[in-house]
Amino acid sequence: MEEFRRAGLSHLLAVSGQNIALLALLAMPLLAALGMPLRTRLLWLLGLIAVYVPLAGAGPSIQRAGIMGGLSVFATLGGRRASRFYVLALAALVLLVLEPDIAADVGWQLSFAAVLGILLLAGRLRTAMADRIGDRGWRRALADGAAMTTAATLATAPLIAFHFEAVSTTTLFANLLALPAVAPAMWLGMLTAAAGQIPGLPVEPLGAVNSLLLAYIAQVAAWCGRPSWAYLHVHLGLGGLVATYAALAGVVISVIRSGRRRRVARLRGGGTRVRVLSGHARRGVNGWRLGLAAAVLAAAFVLARPEGGVDAASSPPPGLRVSVLDIGQGDAILLQPRGAPALLVDGGPPGDDLGAKLRDAGVERLGAVVVSHDQSDHSGGVLELLGRMPIDRLLFGKLRRPTFAAVRAADVPTGRLAAGAEIHSGRLRVDVLWPPRGLLREPLVGADPNHLALVLLARWRRFSMLLTADAEAESTPLDPGPIDVLKVAHHGSDDAGLAALLDRTRPSLAVISVGEDNSFGHPTPTTLLTLSEHDVRTLRTDRDGTVVLDVGRRAVRVGGG
Repeated sequence: MEEFRRAGLSHLLAVSGQNIALLALLAMPLLAALGMPLRTRLLWLLGLIAVYVPLAGAGPSIQRAGIMGGLSVFATLGGRRASRFYVLALAALVLLVLEPDIAADVGWQLSFAAVLGILLLAGRLRTAMADRIGDRGWRRALADGAAMTTAATLATAPLIAFHFEAVSTTTLFANLLALPAVAPAMWLGMLTAAAGQIPGLPVEPLGAVNSLLLAYIAQVAAWCGRPSWAYLHVHLGLGGLVATYAALAGVVISVIRSGRRRRVARLRGGGTRVRVLSGHARRGVNGWRLGLAAAVLAAAFVLARPEGGVDAASSPPPGLRVSVLDIGQGDAILLQPRGAPALLVDGGPPGDDLGAKLRDAGVERLGAVVVSHDQSDHSGGVLELLGRMPIDRLLFGKLRRPTFAAVRAADVPTGRLAAGAEIHSGRLRVDVLWPPRGLLREPLVGADPNHLALVLLARWRRFSMLLTADAEAESTPLDPGPIDVLKVAHHGSDDAGLAALLDRTRPSLAVISVGEDNSFGHPTPTTLLTLSEHDVRTLRTDRDGTVVLDVGRRAVRVGGG
């Protein structure tokens, strides 16, 4: 997963609008080869889209992509090919009106930008490529695929840099390398899924071929994602996003005009009489499209912008909701970025019905679960959750053999974390600060597992929260810089390094996850006194219940349950 993200190929791990485009791209030539007229091909394509959406899981993003793809096909059936752009813009605006929260969905923004880029740029890029490599047979398919990939990459790169504050320098090269295998892998996956519904029909040969294609794509991700220079951190900001798209539009218009001048010169040189558009007319041909695209994107950002600091019940949903769950003497922290999968850090002790608490918070599926360390007050609830709630990934630093065996038996994709790793979900970014990878290789015998607990720094826009698990500052050398919220380590136990950590980080709020009337005396008077001396407002789950932080662009609203 990490190499796919660094190589700019993470979109291949999720079903999105690109899959609908690939479906159309491959289906139309195949149906044409069977001798079908255009109208029949389009009707077949509508049927394929209708079949593909449920096979792909019928998630919200693929449903929206299927709707927009179907509308585009209907527009073409009506004999108005140019109206596909109008249909895309209309569908986007209608979705924004009916479901304003969708504007903040990073996946929707990227999907819309990719389709828009394909509509605006792919045709011209394909023509330019076909002029150089030819327009027959496999060369035509190569030009089609490369043009679509390049157009989508150019259109989405500024948004990726804006949302994730990072950019892959190898994304275009990686996508072009993976291109020959992506579409066949998708088709074979569809055929395997469909054939699997027929009892007794062998699907192993299809799966074997598809595994080779998937292995090649994974190898491309490794080649392009491993270099240190493949992934650069940037801070684009809203002004930078607008400026980048304005510059991109300027380059596109310049290239289009240059190409037209060259074609006009060639035609005139050949004695052919042509009608040359005036400058105003040329601007009108492309300006309305770019203007409408800018209007739709602007509407998305306006509708996505929360009114930070509003306490009324009718205020819009936060950009990020952090819930330090009242789970007893243990840790369980739920991070819910709007429009992106939820992330759970630890699950508290067993027997506290973590699943019910998550469902009460509106979570039916977890994008990732992080187990900070293998202690029952952190991992017990997670083990009970396995098999009861869909979990896309389970991430950990070090697990004991019995726990690891239970995870393997649950057949959940796993991954190991150490200092330097990153987890992303929408605009939420979680950096692993501790422990170094070398410490995780050492055996746990005789060692305090708390000292090897994963320490995470969660960031959303300008908000940051340090999640310390049970790693006290006295044994964990950390300097994350100023933060907004500190999750106090080890349920508020004595920590000789806490004062120095507060001096370095200067949090406005501290949260202690602790059980009521626990036998350990947590939180200790010394810890509470240190927090008070540093003027840090402190909330405790034993007294305040679940602590909820609703993070907006301008303010953080704090509440308790």
